[in-house]
Amino acid sequence: MKTMPWRDFIALVASIGVVGLGLGATIPLTALTLDSRGIGTDIIGMITAASAFGILAAAPFVSRWTASHGPRGSMIAAIIAGGLSTALMEFTDSLICWGLLRFIFGAAMGVLFTIGEAWVNRLAPVNSRGRVVAMYTTSFTLFQLIGPALVAQMEGRVSMPFAVCGALFLLALPGMVLISGGAHEDDDEPHVSWQRVLPRMLMIVAGAAFFALFDTLALSLLPLYAIRHGIATELALLSATVVLVGDTALQFVFGWLADHVGRRKVHTGCGIAVCVLLPILPFAAGTPWLWWSVLLMLGATAGAIYMLSLVACGARFNGQSLVAASAVVNASWGITSSGGPLLTGVLMQTVGINALPAVLWCGAAIFVGTAWWEYRQGYIERQESKVAPSTS
Repeated sequence: MKTMPWRDFIALVASIGVVGLGLGATIPLTALTLDSRGIGTDIIGMITAASAFGILAAAPFVSRWTASHGPRGSMIAAIIAGGLSTALMEFTDSLICWGLLRFIFGAAMGVLFTIGEAWVNRLAPVNSRGRVVAMYTTSFTLFQLIGPALVAQMEGRVSMPFAVCGALFLLALPGMVLISGGAHEDDDEPHVSWQRVLPRMLMIVAGAAFFALFDTLALSLLPLYAIRHGIATELALLSATVVLVGDTALQFVFGWLADHVGRRKVHTGCGIAVCVLLPILPFAAGTPWLWWSVLLMLGATAGAIYMLSLVACGARFNGQSLVAASAVVNASWGITSSGGPLLTGVLMQTVGINALPAVLWCGAAIFVGTAWWEYRQGYIERQESKVAPSTS
């Protein structure tokens, strides 16, 4: 990691961290405000899903925007759009306008995540990419965790909370200015379409889609699942927080293991661990220490699947192909996070409450299956050797 351009990395992480803080504050603030106005959970869910559709809608165009305006210019525009779309929610009560603003917000977040994930992969030295990407994802998740606490502190004390949250995003702009202009030497490359990279990243897409499903279900339906299993409401609401703590705390450990043991082994191993842990969940609900332990381990291993999917993007692609691959990752996130909770909620209502771990198990099993298929084909080794030869 001695060759790491630390100034650029710290500036990028600081900017994305601020975005995570604003994102973590905006999501619960939106839901709480609508609920206080007597809006039903179905409408709240639709407005929340508008952000995921925005991410999906922006994904096909990010590579072209980056090729035309550069990564820094595109990210600055997205930061401003995200801040403005949040602040404008303060000045209208129209649900249609809120849905449109959340759609714009989601599109801006999709641009930021796509370029940021590609950028950190470009900055990372080949032999320490796992640790570098882990620091990036850990910082984002940590700041996102602080967001709900910030909303709680603003409750009753701030008269214009959406305007304050919108202003938070603008605090990311100084970090963008500090990043050196030479961080992307391939800005002049023509854009690469997502259709060209998708066939080469089946395992990556499966990993990102699984974590998107896991993340959205943990935040939305896991507390309800815990309550239905007899866990007190106050403790059930902590379940999602415990999952995020596990995700935050152990990412660097998995990144270090991936760099030293082998990324494919750790990546696939995390998928297998999730498949082993999920069937324990229904039985763990009656034993507090086991419940919290399983949730911590699930958060850690599921988060590592996503983190190592980003690492695999950097190992397989470079230049504008890397931007296109990151856009595909975020498109898979948008698709799964918008449709996954709806499908799981219906199954939990019709089949039973344990449909939640069953759906997640299927997602993890698909990821493990694609990893096994790529390994059998020798695909991972061929792709990584072309882009990231060993530098031991």
